[in-house]
Amino acid sequence: MKKAVSIILLVLLIDQISKIYIKTNFLYGEEVVVFNWFRIHFIENNGMAWGAEFGGKAGKLFLTIFRLFAITGIGYWLFKSIKNNAPNLLIVAVSLIFAGALGNIIDSVFYGIIFNTPHNATATLFASQPYGKLFFGKVVDMLYFPIWSGNLPSWIPFYGGKPFTFFNAIFNVADTAISTGVGILIVFNKKVFKK
Repeated sequence: MKKAVSIILLVLLIDQISKIYIKTNFLYGEEVVVFNWFRIHFIENNGMAWGAEFGGKAGKLFLTIFRLFAITGIGYWLFKSIKNNAPNLLIVAVSLIFAGALGNIIDSVFYGIIFNTPHNATATLFASQPYGKLFFGKVVDMLYFPIWSGNLPSWIPFYGGKPFTFFNAIFNVADTAISTGVGILIVFNKKVFKK
């Protein structure tokens, strides 16, 4: 239990500190080039991968409520895994997934009521006029790894000759934790799922 709680708290701390720092110090869309293949690029989305949206406000509310149910299920899975003395790798993986999901839920549930989003200025934490309502916050993303950009060879069907960037997703620490946890479950599935 101590290991799981430590992982969850560490991921949440790094995730929320990085998001709050970016939101209060970067203009929307601002980018800092660390290396050609790694940049800090501030964007926000309504909570789906690659900024996808569905159903407007009702869809956003549904997504947030679904996430709350999902995190409850993941928390139960983690609790049962610890109680049943599951392999440490499984506990680490589920802890990472739980922490990442919780990190993004914090954005979705609370950021709309604690931040403002002024034009051409950085956001204010605990603003007197926040940008949204409870459950309607936007998820902050900032990690961008455009490892390769260019035009694809013309012989590639459908996409040939078109501009392409690998890897074009912009994500955050919570997303990284979820992806790492899922990766551990996939790569080490025989060790984590012995039965």
